[in-house]
Amino acid sequence: MANENNGETSEKKSLNFIELAVENDLKEGKNDGRLQTRFPPEPNGYLHIGHAKAICLNFGLAEKYNGVCNLRFDDTNPVKEDTEYVDSIKEDIQWLGFQWKDIYYASDYFQQLWDFAVELIKEGKAYIDEQTADEIAKQKGTPTQPGIDSPYRNRPVEESLALFEKMRTGEIAEGAMILRAKIDMANSNMHFRDPIMYRVVKHPHHRTGNTWQAYPMYDFAHGQSDYFEGVTHSLCTLEFEVHRPLYDYFIDELKETPTYQNDGNYRPRQTEFNRLNLTYTVMSKRKLLTLVKEGLVNGWDDPRMPTICGFRRRGYSPESIRNFIDMIGYTKYEALNDISLLEAALRDDLNKRATRVSAVLDPVKLIITNYPEDKVEELEAINNPEDESAGSHTIEFSRELWIEREDFMEDAPKKYFRMTPGKEVRLKNAYIVSCTGCKKDENGNVTEIYCEYDPNTKSGMPDSARKVKGTLHWVSCAHSLPAEVRLYDRLFKVENPGAEQEKDFRELLNPDSLKVVTNCYVEKYVAEMKPYSYMQFQRIGYFNVDKDSTPKKLIFNRTVGLKDTWSKISNKE
Repeated sequence: MANENNGETSEKKSLNFIELAVENDLKEGKNDGRLQTRFPPEPNGYLHIGHAKAICLNFGLAEKYNGVCNLRFDDTNPVKEDTEYVDSIKEDIQWLGFQWKDIYYASDYFQQLWDFAVELIKEGKAYIDEQTADEIAKQKGTPTQPGIDSPYRNRPVEESLALFEKMRTGEIAEGAMILRAKIDMANSNMHFRDPIMYRVVKHPHHRTGNTWQAYPMYDFAHGQSDYFEGVTHSLCTLEFEVHRPLYDYFIDELKETPTYQNDGNYRPRQTEFNRLNLTYTVMSKRKLLTLVKEGLVNGWDDPRMPTICGFRRRGYSPESIRNFIDMIGYTKYEALNDISLLEAALRDDLNKRATRVSAVLDPVKLIITNYPEDKVEELEAINNPEDESAGSHTIEFSRELWIEREDFMEDAPKKYFRMTPGKEVRLKNAYIVSCTGCKKDENGNVTEIYCEYDPNTKSGMPDSARKVKGTLHWVSCAHSLPAEVRLYDRLFKVENPGAEQEKDFRELLNPDSLKVVTNCYVEKYVAEMKPYSYMQFQRIGYFNVDKDSTPKKLIFNRTVGLKDTWSKISNKE
């Protein structure tokens, strides 16, 4: 949404086309000055970040203009729908920071929709068709050629009414009959060529059980549900633009039925906006379901998935997602958004909220040979330099430490500023040390590094100001905890996997999207953090506590690196 703190002039300039339309409608007093939106997902899967864009728009408009946004589940296909998805959708919306006014279901209106369909049959505006799906597809014609009338198009009204009732009660087999609207088989809009209104589905519904055996199609149920609820602004993605005339047609017909004909000029206004498409990502529900069912990822909340629960588990903050969506905005043309923009919004947000801690992912032992063996010092570590109110915590310093293996090089080049024999570095929050050598195993691998410390260079002491070019993080061997760290990366290795039509999308998966590192050590303080807590492993990246983490087995997920390394790789290629 537009920033309301920049003054009226700048705010007006930043309004998107939907906000401008809403403001104009409110100014003109349409719908008695009401604003009512809705977020209408089908409960047939988990929400992904593309849905987050629609959530932010619908709930954001209601917040900004003192309107109402409801949650409605478009549950007209019982085969694919489940209460598991209903519950997950509610959780995701609330995690993003929004709250609906009321919850509705399309199934709330099954009787009203049925009654409306019966009225259309009686008026000669709908009929039962017994053709096969292939036959109907062939006789629909093409965008440049008119369709051919169904042989059942002029079926007697009473006959269609009787068969329609048999569809509802389960006397008709699946695929044997459908109810079609009788509109215009020559219309240039293919959606007007006698669209299907009802089909037989013999599968228990998650709310109504086996009460209904015939279910309305999306195009028939969607607009009427908006009308029943009093929605003023129906916001859809661009693929529904060609459906809008049919949306309006059915509502106009509904308004002429005896029950609703006195409702005045009210009609929901449908407006379309562009979907959210991300690089290195697929948003297809079918493909995401395949990834889960074939075990190519570890469930819907796998941190590599673009699902909202996947982003949550990976360590994204709801604020970072909302800021990103606000950044890319809403337009009338499709675009492929660079995922690095989302990651930049994430880094910016986590920098302000993540607790700084030390962790060593590839440890090698550092021994301070002139430090007393039985001495342990408690040092203060600032939790977040960007937030004074975050406070600090204590870390232990001792003679034997773990440091990153890559932070030592025996024969280092001139501009290597980490640990190497004969040079000084600072151990963060502690002392300046000088490397004196190392020990290797029979294969030449470094097993121990030796150094000496200057006791007058402890952070905060006068000599601590002595300039050294390198600062290393560390954890105390005796006071750190073992941990499993999961290094997540982009799920696909190509920028636009959806455009690679000639290849199976499975072939485009990034084989390095997950690396599990088990020989890690973290400071004790992190054991106190709850699942989903945000933290920065200093000098490494942003991480969070996985939901499966326990005091006996600490598990952390890499959310994002401190810098964008992918752009550098892409530029080299």
